[in-house]
Amino acid sequence: MREYRLGEIFNLQMGKTPSRNNLSYWGSKDNQWISIADLSKSGKYIEETKEYLSDRAVEESGISVIPANTVVMSFKLSIGKTAITPKSMYSNEAIMAFCDKKVTELLPDYIYYMFLRRKWESGTNKAVMGNTLNKSTLSNIKVKIHKIDKQREIVKILDCASQIIDDREKQLHELDALVKARFVEMFEGKYEIVKLGDVIKTTSGGTPAKAHSEYYENGTIPWLTSGEINAGVITTVKNFITEEGMKNSSAKMIPENSVVIAMYGATAGVTGITRINTTTNQAVCCLLPNGMFVPEFLYYAVSSKKDWMISQCQGGGQPNISQGIIKKIDLINPPLSLQNEFATFVSQVDKSKVAVQKALDEAQTLFDSLMQEYFG
Repeated sequence: MREYRLGEIFNLQMGKTPSRNNLSYWGSKDNQWISIADLSKSGKYIEETKEYLSDRAVEESGISVIPANTVVMSFKLSIGKTAITPKSMYSNEAIMAFCDKKVTELLPDYIYYMFLRRKWESGTNKAVMGNTLNKSTLSNIKVKIHKIDKQREIVKILDCASQIIDDREKQLHELDALVKARFVEMFEGKYEIVKLGDVIKTTSGGTPAKAHSEYYENGTIPWLTSGEINAGVITTVKNFITEEGMKNSSAKMIPENSVVIAMYGATAGVTGITRINTTTNQAVCCLLPNGMFVPEFLYYAVSSKKDWMISQCQGGGQPNISQGIIKKIDLINPPLSLQNEFATFVSQVDKSKVAVQKALDEAQTLFDSLMQEYFG
């Protein structure tokens, strides 16, 4: 291996944003234009971009083209999102392109994996809107480069491990889709529709005052926050409160098998099922069990209404779903026998998901250990 500074082996090229006021620059399908959002959605290669630049925008703005097979990385705000351009593209100013100077033999795929491994935040400046790197800082970062034959070997092995991870994730998505399809097959359009608020009691929690350490220290009462609701079964929580904290706040205990909905924040509209007795904060709406609905059925019924709930929120920014909106959900009301049949099906699928998740975790552990071995 030989050590180089990134500036020795790459021309570091920033993109730009042509004037938004010139409508002729936008809306065509002439030239793909990469943003951080595109990097977030892509895998190794950027196949699609949300926005395009016209040929006129390219000519008049002076934006530099990113050649095909170039590694690009976000270096502002959301740092370290990395991909490869399969063809010539352009980018905004939050993306840095690493254009090969041909100083030494380099595989773009090898650089891609190296950049994925690196902890870029350690070299950032804390700007007003978040962490940023700059061209000078990036240029001076030292990296150790394997010889080309070793690069090929590393890429082949990591591609294989990465494909296994992708396959396992795809299996999980397919199992989720299977349950949703079964739900539609069994229930949709076949039974009475009721308003959720007419048949289910809802409640929410609260947050004990942070200024009172005695409300949290040595707490033993589970306290669920909206950010922990992740579209699945909830068996553990990160935070706990004390009896004093619960008494002196709106936090209240909800029973296991309650269906919970995140009302605002990054997870707004996401639904889960509690398998423990827990308190919650005020951003969680709890649908209390009452014997009329099986939790697994209710979970999928409400999950399917996520887009509708968000559409009912007013104003811009992050959605803020009220209990009033949740109570207006149109809820299918099938016989309990069918709900239980569906719950049994869900349980069978969940067993398969556990096995696939175990295989996914093992594949991810292998991938991480290989990345550690190759790039430190």
